[in-house]
Amino acid sequence: MKQRQLRHTPLAAAFALACLTLTASSALYAQAAPIRIGVVTPLTGTYAGIGQQVKWGIDLAVKEINDKGGIMGRKIEAIYEDEEANPNVAVQKAEKLFQVTKVDFLTGTVNSGSTLAVGQVAERNQRLAATTVSFSDAITGDKCSPNMFRVNAKAGMQSAALVEWMVKEKPSPSVFYLGPDYEMGRSTVAAFKSAAEKRGGKSVGEIYAPLDNKDYSPYFGQMRAAKPQVLYTSVAGNDTVRFLNQLSEFGLAKTMQIVGAAGTVTAQNMGAIGKAAEGYVTGAAYSADIDTAENRKFVADFKAAWKNEPDLYGVDSYGVVYFYKAAVEKAGTTDTEKLRAAMRGLEWQTPQGKKLMRAGDHQAVQDMYAVKVTNGKFQIIAKVPGEAAVGPDTCTRF
Repeated sequence: MKQRQLRHTPLAAAFALACLTLTASSALYAQAAPIRIGVVTPLTGTYAGIGQQVKWGIDLAVKEINDKGGIMGRKIEAIYEDEEANPNVAVQKAEKLFQVTKVDFLTGTVNSGSTLAVGQVAERNQRLAATTVSFSDAITGDKCSPNMFRVNAKAGMQSAALVEWMVKEKPSPSVFYLGPDYEMGRSTVAAFKSAAEKRGGKSVGEIYAPLDNKDYSPYFGQMRAAKPQVLYTSVAGNDTVRFLNQLSEFGLAKTMQIVGAAGTVTAQNMGAIGKAAEGYVTGAAYSADIDTAENRKFVADFKAAWKNEPDLYGVDSYGVVYFYKAAVEKAGTTDTEKLRAAMRGLEWQTPQGKKLMRAGDHQAVQDMYAVKVTNGKFQIIAKVPGEAAVGPDTCTRF
């Protein structure tokens, strides 16, 4: 019996050594393999300009990090899919990235409906995702997901900064609302309306136009009749170009102060809007005019890379890659459970300043600004601290 065991010992030892070598090789490959970040964002259609800023921001951060050795020795690979600002398409593309491409992390969603849907896809696939664009309060509110994070400001935070400025300029103003007819449009209008009414604002009309609307003039009669002092809008992308230019052509723009959501007028569509954007005011978490060394460097690097100025979508998409990097380094792994725990309560540095990811609802806390379009550029006119703007944690799902 002992002879038989000795006869087979060399073969057993060789087999064990082969297994050990294979295991070690697999472990080394896993450590050396790139970290894959899936980006589901609109690259065509009405919101293609927003998707372009998302891509520019992510690509710049990925290059910077890879040039310095990556994350824990692993390079980052960004893989893009066009969601067309359509929640059904976003779900299909997210499933593909999780199931086929095997991405470690997902980001990029613009349409708030897409973000809410992709949050459920991330849960099913036991992966994490973050939005850098979507405004709907529901994303980190009553429809929060344990697997979805938001690094950008929600609608309520934008409204807090904008209303603070508005009531000082026009006490007890009459306000008319026009938003796009989907989740983001209705939630941004609701957030601003609630904040304005609490500060003495009077609501005098409310309209929702279809996405990719070509003609806004049928709504102008109702606006004229309401005689508002302030018009709030949350249309975005190419819709903003059409809306503000038509508003100007019909002579309505000069009869009221136009304010709106942070994504309504951006660096991407301001050129096409032209003089019709002058005087527009928004509440935002970013302006290229933030006067810090970090932001000046970011703006210079962004312009050098893309020959365009960054907007809030570009800077937040840049920031989400550094958020992910900080979390992976804190957790020491890309494991979902450990990474989720590391992201909660995480502080990280961005061109906007330091941000805090609130643990209870996965909403980033950051300073907010009221900014005004002056001579074709955004100018900071007021500031609200992040803690004052963010509002209470209303997430109850986790």
